[in-house]
Amino acid sequence: MPIVALVVVIVVGLLVVSSYNGLIALKNYTVNAWKQIDVQLKRRHDLIPNLVNTVKGSMEFEKGTLEAVVAARAKAMSATTVGQTAAAEGALSGALGKFFAVAEAYPDLKSSTNIGSLQEELASTENKISFARQAYNDMATKYNTKQMQFPTNLVAGLAKASPAELWEITDDKEREVVNVDLSMGPKPTA
Repeated sequence: MPIVALVVVIVVGLLVVSSYNGLIALKNYTVNAWKQIDVQLKRRHDLIPNLVNTVKGSMEFEKGTLEAVVAARAKAMSATTVGQTAAAEGALSGALGKFFAVAEAYPDLKSSTNIGSLQEELASTENKISFARQAYNDMATKYNTKQMQFPTNLVAGLAKASPAELWEITDDKEREVVNVDLSMGPKPTA
């Protein structure tokens, strides 16, 4: 009988250690995935002052649009939680979208190679941010799921595991379907 008890204690001990180590690993992977988003957001935030400085020389350019981009960048840089960051970055994307839409009306800006290269860099960075967000959400979901599964849920407190917040769309404008018109000519009138 003592051998059976010893085997049970060893199995339970191994189960606890395995669950604990698995949670710690997933927690660290989730933190790393968030840091990857942070790196890309910093790159995006660093590109924006270059963009603003490039267009400042154009006297006709709308000051309000520039101020909106700068304010949205500042708010995004000060966000601390996943939810705050998602909301602030959504607002920044909206401000940048308006910025580029307004810039299209200015031929000098539109033809500027600096603006074009900054737009390309921002687009590339946006793609990297998108992939990093997806990787983060995937890892956070694995971590959250593992915390809820038996027997890992019994040691979640020991591992100081708490649910990771997912990156979610918080702005209804981001959910809107973009209407794309691919027609080549004028629209027919009825």
